[in-house]
Amino acid sequence: MITLKSPREIEMMAKSGEVLAGVHLGLRDMIKPGLDTWEIEEFADKYIKEHGAKASEKGFEGYKFATCVSVNDEVAHGIPRKGLKLKDGDIVKVDMTVNKDGFESDSCWTYAVGNISEENQKLMDVCKEALYRGIDQAVVGNRLGDIGFACQDFIENQNHMGDVRELIGHGIQPTMHEQPNVPAYGEPGKGLRLKEGMTITIEPMVNLGTWEITDRYDAKDDWTYYVSSDGTNSAQYEHTIAITKDGPKILTSQGDEIDEKYKL
Repeated sequence: MITLKSPREIEMMAKSGEVLAGVHLGLRDMIKPGLDTWEIEEFADKYIKEHGAKASEKGFEGYKFATCVSVNDEVAHGIPRKGLKLKDGDIVKVDMTVNKDGFESDSCWTYAVGNISEENQKLMDVCKEALYRGIDQAVVGNRLGDIGFACQDFIENQNHMGDVRELIGHGIQPTMHEQPNVPAYGEPGKGLRLKEGMTITIEPMVNLGTWEITDRYDAKDDWTYYVSSDGTNSAQYEHTIAITKDGPKILTSQGDEIDEKYKL
């Protein structure tokens, strides 16, 4: 079932999103070569608690952490690992979901560690641009396929990178994962029609090579996560979006200039 949110509910989701965005803003200054990924987890968990919120992923289906931390070819669902230190040239994705006063927000960001290659910088730029092209299609009367095609066309047709298929965006609120599914690929004019009050995540994941992913098992932590099938690096950017009569509104904005026209 898809629930349509009132303006008040959307405002409450934005307050949750402010907490989540605050974590990402803190990580901008924190992520450097030599940082242990466990420090990312500790910072996020503490920040979320200190701002009167909860890390929704913690305890969800047995997951133990506030964050997912995925490095280089790790596409998604990597865990923060004690002793895994970031190196100059790495890229790292930090994904988290926050609940404040019963309202959810979800966002992932990719960070450059020190000096990265031109190839990795382009990967990040393409993925972020794809996110915003998808957001621009999240208007009343459009269809889910319009969002997906905007992402896919930019990623694959214009930049010849891999647009991950198996992991997709979703509806959000009252729980972390709601209907509808929101792929970052699709056909324009196809799929569910978007209505005022829908709240969704848009989250393209882009690989430098193939779009295909595979499982990787970490025996030390007894955890399985996703990596690119060909070992190439991967980026992800995600925002929580409200579809309103005044256009798409970003509920997890970090205050960047690009977000000005999407302010609630």
